[in-house]
Amino acid sequence: MFGFGILTGLIFLPLVGGAFILTQDGNSQSGAGNIRWAALLTTLFTFVLSLVAWSRFDPTTAAFQMTESRSWFGEGLGYRLGVDGISMPFVLLTTFLMPFCILASWETITVRIKEYMIAFLVLEALMIGVFCALDLVLFYLFFEGGLIPMFLIIGIWGGKRRIYASFKFFLYTLAGSLLMLIAIMAMYAQTNTTDITVLLHTHFAASMQTWLWLGFFASFAVKMPMWPVHTWLPDAHVEAPTAGSVILAGILLKMGGYGFIRFSLPMFPQASEYFAPMVFALSIIAIIYTSLVALVQEDMKKLIAYSSVAHMGFVTMGLFAMNQQGVQGAVFQMVSHGLVSGALFLCVGVVYDRMHTRDIAAYGGLVKRMPLYAVALMVFTMANVGLPGTSGFVGEFLTLIGAFSANSWVALFATSGVILSAAYALYLYRRVIFGVLDKPSLAGIADLSVREIVLLVPLIALTIYYGVHPGPVLDASAVSVAELVKSYHAALDLTKTALLLPGH
Repeated sequence: MFGFGILTGLIFLPLVGGAFILTQDGNSQSGAGNIRWAALLTTLFTFVLSLVAWSRFDPTTAAFQMTESRSWFGEGLGYRLGVDGISMPFVLLTTFLMPFCILASWETITVRIKEYMIAFLVLEALMIGVFCALDLVLFYLFFEGGLIPMFLIIGIWGGKRRIYASFKFFLYTLAGSLLMLIAIMAMYAQTNTTDITVLLHTHFAASMQTWLWLGFFASFAVKMPMWPVHTWLPDAHVEAPTAGSVILAGILLKMGGYGFIRFSLPMFPQASEYFAPMVFALSIIAIIYTSLVALVQEDMKKLIAYSSVAHMGFVTMGLFAMNQQGVQGAVFQMVSHGLVSGALFLCVGVVYDRMHTRDIAAYGGLVKRMPLYAVALMVFTMANVGLPGTSGFVGEFLTLIGAFSANSWVALFATSGVILSAAYALYLYRRVIFGVLDKPSLAGIADLSVREIVLLVPLIALTIYYGVHPGPVLDASAVSVAELVKSYHAALDLTKTALLLPGH
């Protein structure tokens, strides 16, 4: 694309679509229609281009592929892009979910449509950039840049407390990322480069690793989010429009887990091993505590938001087990959670568009009026529980196997989260779908429209497909994860050997 590679095309195509929308008249009815179609076609073209990238991707090598490198500014700083088996699934997940966000906003967003669609397209470009960046400074710019469109999406098109939620989201994530910026500057001062491919094979002193690890951890822990820095997430989800919640849960939370895989584990192995018990403890607290909090929620979005924190606890637990099953399970769990949680928020949006309330108590007996909706919600609820045959089972099972190999007590406590997830998920489903249809406001509620069926059917298909055939995701990441685990343990063994030598 204009002399650049396919990854640059993936990043800039949404920006081109946004620039075209900028020329449209958002105040007229025809102009609003053109804007919606332009945004949808742009996201679809971007998805098709990501499939082209996938067709060129070779999962049998751990090397970065489709790489691009150009001088940028300053010594050691460059415009570098590339993907491997860990980042490629997240690129596909991002481009796959974006058309659903546009379709979900088709009828519900009627104010400042032009600005809304541009914000989503800019956000897509920045999210793809995060997963493709092979330069620390470039990664940081994409990582932090995503805050701005999401801040606007929540703050302008959100609910009654949108200003509070948007500022809380922005300040929490910005504060953590500033510590990561300091760590990046320290790494540049030490190595005179921000090339990730070089830094992955650079050995930092143990004392320096500790501080660098903490700097990156501050950013990624907030982004996931981990307990106790998770409190911004329920507020952001509740106030965000439906599509905002989908992309927040589906992609933005995954940036934290991706950061741990790409930076914390391979670049700071000694510090990662040292802090692993702390991460295990925080993961168990997240799994158990936020599941219990989800049980007492009366707002559907808040319940799903707290369940997201619990599911991310499985991810961090699997990652810091640092074995093949744990890390692959974490990657799969993030992909699955992106599909399932995004679909759950779409399901909440379906009934909210009709009733304008998310209170669980306002519903009941919907199976009598909305049988198609009941089936769709059942599939995603079962996946959220981790039922075998759905994508939710595979990730949880692998992370638990990985955790058991590393520490059986961690796996034992984490398994209780599976039981609790069934409790709050089935509690939500029973109160909304079953029971007596005795509320007059629900008497005329309509089942899924054609647009909503188009939204949910592909997500149902993938949820079940990856539950019975997880191979595409697992095979794509297997070699890259194996190389990561191998280099991690090799670095630890080298350090231990050095400590045994005379003079140490």
